[in-house]
Amino acid sequence: MIYILTGEIRTGKTSALLNWIKNRDDVDGVLCPDNAQGKRYFLEVKSKSEFELETELDIESIIEIGNFKFLKSAFEKANAYLLMVALENESQYLIIDELGKLELKKEGLHLSAERLIPKYENKLNKHLILVVRDYLLDAVLEHYSIIEYEIVGKEGLCIMKK
Repeated sequence: MIYILTGEIRTGKTSALLNWIKNRDDVDGVLCPDNAQGKRYFLEVKSKSEFELETELDIESIIEIGNFKFLKSAFEKANAYLLMVALENESQYLIIDELGKLELKKEGLHLSAERLIPKYENKLNKHLILVVRDYLLDAVLEHYSIIEYEIVGKEGLCIMKK
């Protein structure tokens, strides 16, 4: 089953997921919270490993979108992690935070989303949670040909069973 956590920009979607996963051992994937300096990083859910995503550096291997500069290597690492944990198939829930403008341009987390969405669409006991900004929801659904899904809001996370 695919669940889509959607909402406006900067309304606490990732924070809600961080809170939801606190006492769970059946969730894995990647979250994209902000650090103390307001820069985004990737967090591997189960291992709690963190790695830099947003940078100030002007280097060749970055992806720029708006005022943000993201490390291509971070997306490569996050995609590899998502594909690896999905292959291991141990967690009931797998999170991809988030699908947005980059993924619609076949960048960012597109590789893992493209491969994992079809695998989870009709599963009943394994679930993929996609974080999508509200104004990009229709474009993401079309881009990835997602037909079977359920929309959840931040408050709806608590009803998702263990």
